Amino acid sequence: MSVLTLLVVVGGLIVLVLSAIAARLVYRVYMLKRERERKLQEQQDANALALYEQRQRINKSIQILAQALYQEELTLTEASIRISHLLDQLDVDAGVKNEFSAFYQLRERAEHIPILAEWKKLSSKEQRVFDKERFQHETAFYDFVMDAAKRILGRQF
Repeated sequence: MSVLTLLVVVGGLIVLVLSAIAARLVYRVYMLKRERERKLQEQQDANALALYEQRQRINKSIQILAQALYQEELTLTEASIRISHLLDQLDVDAGVKNEFSAFYQLRERAEHIPILAEWKKLSSKEQRVFDKERFQHETAFYDFVMDAAKRILGRQF
């Protein structure tokens, strides 16, 4: 065997070994990419499930509030504030907001009235003034809000 033949054989073996190493590395990169895509898909599925479950909880809360309002267990103002806030969390379209605008309109009328700790800081006289104003708004919006509460029962957003 000549030196040239030996060099060609050795060179061929080196090329073969390097090709095998390159093929193995390409396969590992392919497998890593597949694993990353699988994990990404699992994460997207988990996120979609969490979002679905959150929407279901919010929808259930809306139904409970509407039922409580319809059964007069909540004030119109409190229910309107809570329901409109939950609809906002669901990011409903303008058509839904328009359909249930009674909740939004009553909420707007009562936005300036202090709540929770701020309410407790008010004197009895100041509380009565705000209560009187709230009652006036609730009286004016009663039919409108109760109709919206009736229509929202059983709806999913």
